[in-house]
Amino acid sequence: MNLERVAGLVRELLVEMGEDPEREGLLSTPMRVAKACEFLTSGYRGDPNAIVNGAVFQSHSNNMIICRDIEVYSLCEHHMLPFFGRCHVGYIARDKVLGLSKLARIVDLYARRLQIQERLTEEVAREIMDTTQAEGVGVVVECRHLCMMMRGVEKQNSVMTTSSVLGSFHDDAPTRAEFMNLIAKAL
Repeated sequence: MNLERVAGLVRELLVEMGEDPEREGLLSTPMRVAKACEFLTSGYRGDPNAIVNGAVFQSHSNNMIICRDIEVYSLCEHHMLPFFGRCHVGYIARDKVLGLSKLARIVDLYARRLQIQERLTEEVAREIMDTTQAEGVGVVVECRHLCMMMRGVEKQNSVMTTSSVLGSFHDDAPTRAEFMNLIAKAL
C-alpha cells in the first residue's frame, strides 16, 4: 500500500467533507488514517501458510477441539465501517491438530480484509479444514455492525450470527448439535 498516496486521498476527503486539513488537530490525520487502513486490510497481504508456520502436529485423538470467544474486528465491504464480535471455532481432528494460537491468527487474517460476515465465516472454516484435513469443522461468528448501528436503520442492539459447518459437522446432526451445545455456554 502506498501510504503517501492514501494519505493524499484522505486529505482530499477531509476537504470534501468541509474540513480544513491544515487545522492543528487534523495535520497528522491523513497519515494516521493511511496507516490504520494498512493495518486493517493487512489480511490481503497475509499468507495462511506463513501464519500456520508448520504448527500442525500429529495427534491420535479425534475428539472435538473448540476455541470460543476469539475477538473479531473487521470492516464491512459495503460502507467500510467496522463490525466486531466473537468467533467460535471447532473441529474434529483426523490425525493433525493446529496450534491453538493459529486459530485466532486465521480469524484475524480473513477479518483484516473488506468483508461480509457470511464470507468471513466460510473462509475461516475452509482454511481450518484445508490446513488440518479435519473430519469436520464448525465456525460460528456473532457480530455487531456499525453500518447498521450508526447509520441506516440505527439498530444498536442487533447482532448478526453466521455459521459454516463442513464435513462431519455438516453431515452428522449429533456432531453439529454437540458443537452448538458446547459453544452455547459462550453465547
